[in-house]
Amino acid sequence: MQQPQTPILSRKPDDLPPDLLRGADIPPDLDPLAAGILMDHQKKWLEDKSDLKLCEKGRRTGITFAEALDDTLIAASSREAGGDNIFYIGDTKDKGREFIGYVAHFAKVVVKQLAEVEEFLFEDQREDGSTNLISAFRIRFASGFRVEALSSRPENIRGLQGVVVIDEAAFHKDVRAVLDSVNALLIWGGKIRIISTHNGVLSPFNELIREVRSTGMPPYQIHPIPFQAAVENGLFKRVCMRTGETYTKEGEAAWEAKIRGAYGPRKAAMRQELDAIPSDAEGSALTRVQIEACMKQGIPIIRWSCDDDFKNAPEHIRKAEQVDWCVANLVPVLKTLDPSRPHCFGVDFARSGDLTVMLFLELGRDLIRRTKLAIELRNVPFDQQRDVLYYAGDRLPRLYAGALDATGNGQYLAEKAAQKWGEMIQEVHLTASWYQANSPVYIEAFSDGTIVLPMDEDFLRDHQALAYVNGIIRVPEDMRFKGADGQDRHGDSAPAGILAYYASRRDPVSIDYTAVTESAAWGERPGDDDGNGSMYFDRSEGLW
Repeated sequence: MQQPQTPILSRKPDDLPPDLLRGADIPPDLDPLAAGILMDHQKKWLEDKSDLKLCEKGRRTGITFAEALDDTLIAASSREAGGDNIFYIGDTKDKGREFIGYVAHFAKVVVKQLAEVEEFLFEDQREDGSTNLISAFRIRFASGFRVEALSSRPENIRGLQGVVVIDEAAFHKDVRAVLDSVNALLIWGGKIRIISTHNGVLSPFNELIREVRSTGMPPYQIHPIPFQAAVENGLFKRVCMRTGETYTKEGEAAWEAKIRGAYGPRKAAMRQELDAIPSDAEGSALTRVQIEACMKQGIPIIRWSCDDDFKNAPEHIRKAEQVDWCVANLVPVLKTLDPSRPHCFGVDFARSGDLTVMLFLELGRDLIRRTKLAIELRNVPFDQQRDVLYYAGDRLPRLYAGALDATGNGQYLAEKAAQKWGEMIQEVHLTASWYQANSPVYIEAFSDGTIVLPMDEDFLRDHQALAYVNGIIRVPEDMRFKGADGQDRHGDSAPAGILAYYASRRDPVSIDYTAVTESAAWGERPGDDDGNGSMYFDRSEGLW
């Protein structure tokens, strides 16, 4: 991807804000390579020459300062000596100004080059051929390489060849797209530096940290730098050098206490911003402790994922595979259900991208709603989703209620369920007013202990995604994170849980019941011509 070699709009240093060229007010004679200037964590960051580096840090711990020094030395070097272009992507324009100010200072003091800062419009050429102009700052070096600080993320980051620095990655609008571009950059010998404080447990930045730590991904090196480590490494001493104060141990303790005390009762925010411990999302409706207290080991979650070609297979093949899947996976669970207890279900529908989640609850004598089975369907065709629901629903003991997402494409499955089971089914349009009426009841169930969910990390994080959006509890539209299978989730089991709990609160609907004879145990329902192949379970004989 070609980038413009001359600025579309350029301004010289004299025209720029004076704070830009001071590099965030660093003294004009400050030599970062002098003894006692760099702290140990900054030195370790500079010494790490990995192609992929991650830093989860507390605020103002000096990593951007160190990265700017490293990038200045790289851009000033010849290609034979490892020189390359640098692209800095901050979350705000001010971050870009601060970074380019550091580079200008280091170019003068360390590299001995008088650097001119240009402000220009960076032309980001998208994959569809259109372009987008991004405000940016640039310094050119005698080596022929340059450092460019962009004010926002280019859409086609794959076109940036060189060292790409993503600062405060957790706060970028679409950081997942940035992180997904990493491999493409490495193909041509690029390097990636990802630096950030945390922005909640469900942020893509924290997702990447978790993935690296859980899988031991060898290309990545993680540098955890909490505020306390920076203090121990001499952060307050550097503050004293700048302010002219005399350093004392007592002064350091008082200074740190003052900074931590500024957060007041917001302990989670303090731990996130200073101690690099991600907090539950801002405005979260449930805490991790609340959710885990209502989870139980051993509740089955049955998952079925189809490839894109499956929808085009002949109908009889799709039907046969669906039946085989149900017999192999659902029958062993359904046979264990208590025939004396009423059951209900909730379904949050998706056809592609997100998941369809079906949650089946038993209403206990103690009025606790216990999940007995959860089904997750990814990229499963409409007809097979319908038949899976029919198969499980027909075998639920004393089925008395169901609630299905009837929003958008979900209307098809909700309508089919209502046609099959009649007035016991609620076709729910997931509007703001519906969430406003029903989400608080579900949240209260976690406080009362009247809901039991599977002990599962994906379910946990789905429910952590429930947040107050304009005062209404729901999963935010832009909330996406990676599940245990590496695929995107949108808090899918949480709306299914709200729907199932809503269904469980309905008064049971009385329906006529006719016992099934043993001879019909594996037969089609008499007069059943909907093609779903529903079978009967004769509990007296234990046959399916």
